[in-house]
Amino acid sequence: MKILVVDDEKVIVKGLKYNLEQEGYQVETAFDGEEAIRMAHDKSIDLILLDLMLPKVDGFTVCRNVRGFSNVPIIMLTAKGEDIDKILGLEYGADDYITKPFNIREVKARIKAIQRRLNPEPKGDKQQVIISGDIVLDYGHRVVTVRGNKVELTGKEFELLELFLKNPGRIYTRENLLDIAWNFENHREVRKVDVHIRRLREKIEEDPANPKYIMTKWGVGYYYRKG
Repeated sequence: MKILVVDDEKVIVKGLKYNLEQEGYQVETAFDGEEAIRMAHDKSIDLILLDLMLPKVDGFTVCRNVRGFSNVPIIMLTAKGEDIDKILGLEYGADDYITKPFNIREVKARIKAIQRRLNPEPKGDKQQVIISGDIVLDYGHRVVTVRGNKVELTGKEFELLELFLKNPGRIYTRENLLDIAWNFENHREVRKVDVHIRRLREKIEEDPANPKYIMTKWGVGYYYRKG
């Protein structure tokens, strides 16, 4: 797995590079936003650790730019207590975020969780394709089509849609989804779920404001209405 670490603080980059290489990852580094975009274009990057406060081009712009040509998982590095930065990062297409100062073990755990998602255990003869109304999800090849058109989902969006399709009608609270999709114990991060659900609706629903598939159970959470 090749990871691009983007931060203008060279001490942080050096520490991340050393620790990740000890785990067997290949690590590329960038120290400003322009360099990060170029490297994401030119190199086979599997995951990006992206700081928000960068010279030349900020992390939000980098994330939005990368999302224009790649669904590579992006983990934002945000300042402690800056909740608006976390939400904006998700809005621009980040899969997750880690708050500075961070523990390297948390960084490794988040990366490994993404690896498991991208390289699931073989499912043998189990069903590889789910069809529900206009939606076809092939989780063997990680491809989704809606109304005959391929839809580009981020890793987390794909994971949420797969969960819903496999469990139609089941109501998930925001806390449930944090536990399942993010392995979070901190249930104060429920807005993260809302942002991802909204982004997923925008990609699969004909009218996201009046969804047909991913429904809200007011005061409780979300569920999938089978097509």
